[in-house]
Parts: sequence; structure tokens; C-alpha cells
Amino acid sequence: MSVPNAIGKFIIGQSAIGTPAPFDFNRALISQYANSPILLKLIEDFAQYIDPTANMDAFYDLIWNVDTAQGVGLDIWGRIVGVTRVITTVGDIDFGFAEAGSVSAVGFGQGEFHSGAETTTNNTLSDDAFRLLVFAKALANITDCSVTSINQLMLNLFPGRGDCHVQDNMDMTLTYVFNFATTPVEKAVIQGSGALPRPTGVFPLYVFV
Repeated sequence: MSVPNAIGKFIIGQSAIGTPAPFDFNRALISQYANSPILLKLIEDFAQYIDPTANMDAFYDLIWNVDTAQGVGLDIWGRIVGVTRVITTVGDIDFGFAEAGSVSAVGFGQGEFHSGAETTTNNTLSDDAFRLLVFAKALANITDCSVTSINQLMLNLFPGRGDCHVQDNMDMTLTYVFNFATTPVEKAVIQGSGALPRPTGVFPLYVFV
């Protein structure tokens, strides 16, 4: 059984993808109206007024194609894969004990006692940063949660930032290790966006330099 290599006039792997050709109204005219300049002008003007080519092209570039989507288009893709553009970060790092972890607490002489009020800040990701998060979450949605897959996801999410990897602790926990200085927004993405997956029943730990 042969595999189809074309859809209509579109040849898979050969035909260009880009701005569609505008509709040629002359091909739809019957001969009895072809010599009427007034009617032709009316049809030509009407075709220009309602020509959807620009709108279709903009829809593809700004919404449909995730590689070039902007603004609301990326927000739609975020809802599809399950992430939001607004990331909430915790304000202050408090003095605490080791079991609190390195994200919310630090040791002696490095932080203040917790005031009792949790200060948070909402940060809106730029289109480029959010696009990376969308791709990472899309990969997380279909990953097999192997160490190899998660390591690749981490490299995709933080390109050029430095060494980061995940390690299996062999005790139903895994540790995400980041050997570069992460920003508060990056830490919020790591811990709260859901982009970094974990196998069912496995507890995630985080190590930051």
C-alpha cells in the first residue's frame, strides 16, 4: 500500500510553507461578465476589502505556529500544555534549619527570622522565556520520566546557563541539581511551574549553588 505524498497541490517535503496566494477572482468569472469593466472593478474592490489572506497569515504566524507565536498566541499554547506566563516568586529568604532546604531558608548570619507574613511577587515572562517554558512543559507532558529524558528537558529549559542534571537517589526521591546561580524567577519555574516532571510516587528535591 503506497503512502500518500501530497495533499491536493501540496507536496509533502517539497512545497513551500508561507503566505498563501491571494484569491484570483478572475478564475471564478463566467464569460458573459468578463468584458464588463464596471462589474470587474466592483468585484475587484470587493475582493480586496474582504481578502482574508493577511488575517490567515497573521493567525498562522502569531497564534498557530508556536515557534513564532506572540502575546495571546503563546498564552493559548500555555493553556494547552498547562503552564502560565505569570510566575509567583517568594520574596525573602529566612533563617532556618537544614531540613527547610536551600530555597526557603539559609544558615546563621545569612538571613532573618521569619516575620510570619509570606511576601510574594508576580513576574510575567517575556515571549522568548515563556516559549521555552511552553516547549519544556510540552516535553514534560509526554516524557517517560527517565533520567536521560529529564536531563534533556533541563538543558532545553536553561540553555547556556551552566551544568544542571537530575540524579536518582534510589530511595523514591530524585534530586534536581543546578550548578549555576539561579534567579528567583528561575527557581519559581523549577519548583512551581510543573515543567520539571517526576515519576509517580517519587519526591523531588532541589540543590542550588
